[in-house]
Amino acid sequence: MIYTEIKGTGSYVPSRVLTNEDMSKIVDTNDEWIVSRTGIKERHVVTDEYTIDLAEHASKKALEDANVDPKDVDLVIVATVTPDNAFPGIAQLLQKRLGLNEVMCFDVNAACSGFLYVLNIADKMIKSGAYKTALIVGAETLTRLTDWSDRNTCVLFGDAAGAMVIGTSETNKIKDVICGSKSDDEGMLICKGVDTKDPHVNAVSTQDHIHMNGREVFKFATRIMPQTIKDLMERNNMELDDLNYIVAHQANARIIDKAARDLKYPMDKMFMNIQKYGNTSAASVPLAIDEAIKEKKLKKGDLFATVAFGGGFTWGGALIEL
Repeated sequence: MIYTEIKGTGSYVPSRVLTNEDMSKIVDTNDEWIVSRTGIKERHVVTDEYTIDLAEHASKKALEDANVDPKDVDLVIVATVTPDNAFPGIAQLLQKRLGLNEVMCFDVNAACSGFLYVLNIADKMIKSGAYKTALIVGAETLTRLTDWSDRNTCVLFGDAAGAMVIGTSETNKIKDVICGSKSDDEGMLICKGVDTKDPHVNAVSTQDHIHMNGREVFKFATRIMPQTIKDLMERNNMELDDLNYIVAHQANARIIDKAARDLKYPMDKMFMNIQKYGNTSAASVPLAIDEAIKEKKLKKGDLFATVAFGGGFTWGGALIEL
């Protein structure tokens, strides 16, 4: 039987910070309005960096933390909805930046649940015996898709990357990963691709902004997050009291608070860093896990659950022993 474990983690955010005061100069809003509705105080935004740059910085930190030679990585999966190109993918560009061998590299689009999706894929691929060491990354530059005139969405998003190295283990550390999807065919959370165009005109393609029905997304998130945690516990014959921490996708402080109340789980055991970064989509979970470890809120031997939801609508959860 082949088991898996986290070997190392790393994260990176751009240096430029937009505070709520800064946001009030861009759109009709203020600190009290943003904090009361989201819990966000500031967010990091790219200026002269791209998704590949963020992914590279986070990946190098994760490889160093894991003490893994890049030449030993035989699988790279990147979760992102903001690739720098339609193709090649971020994973292939990252392969060159890190000096990896000619191994399997690909991107996954599952929005804010993306990192749980790539964790699930890499975990199963390693447990199959086909691979030994995977670099998995969540990297986003969501502010490139932000409508800065829409105060309901522009205050939410930030840019970041988080990375993790997972590999074989003698004991079962990555105990379970589950993912799911419920088609958002009504476009409650959507960013459209480029339009079709007349070949005789060949106009330059334009990119859409993020659109969100906040009420419907909130309803979906507050239902699926506690349900996913419950499913993980039931599947593994465990109780919530067995967990040292829950590291949730940092989309909205009110969503995390409601999930904790519905689970009857203490808020002081729900990791929170949304106030510093906002919603960083697929980067959110690996960034939060890395910070929880670096701040020693998660320690060797601790059991934690992580959970996310995102556009699609997608969701994912994992039960992990550090």
